[in-house]
Amino acid sequence: MKKYLLVLSLALLSISAFAQSKIGTIDAEYILNQMPEMAEVNEGLKTYNTDLQKELESNVATYETLVKDYQANNTTLSEEDRTAKESEIINLENDIKNFRQKATVMIQMKRNELTQPLYEKINEAMMKVIKEENYTQIFHAGGNDLAYSSQDSDITLKVLNILGIEVKE
Repeated sequence: MKKYLLVLSLALLSISAFAQSKIGTIDAEYILNQMPEMAEVNEGLKTYNTDLQKELESNVATYETLVKDYQANNTTLSEEDRTAKESEIINLENDIKNFRQKATVMIQMKRNELTQPLYEKINEAMMKVIKEENYTQIFHAGGNDLAYSSQDSDITLKVLNILGIEVKE
């Protein structure tokens, strides 16, 4: 009898604990894409990408000039000068390859830098909704871990409303 009473009391305790929980979801990427500031972020990324492209083109032009100069004067150069020019060309070629590989990472870092203040605004608005409506847990709807969420528990539109953003379809 004591076992049944213990099981029953544990069941009631877990039900009451679950009843106190209020779980919601948010799609921060959706909110981010709705924010008018994203136009500035995209423009900043475009400018940064253009700057990176110009730097790459400058290095490629320098490389091509060095190669043409080496090919034109190869026969008249001393062995030491030839080795030095070849080393300079190889180093510049490696720099160009490394730059191309790092460019994607550099653009992602710039995007993170530009969107950080926007994510902070989203977080502030989300915290307001959480406090006003007593949520105990919020899951990111864009993540791979969320299997199902009722539309009633999605606070994305509430956060957009607090931010004063009208939804664009």
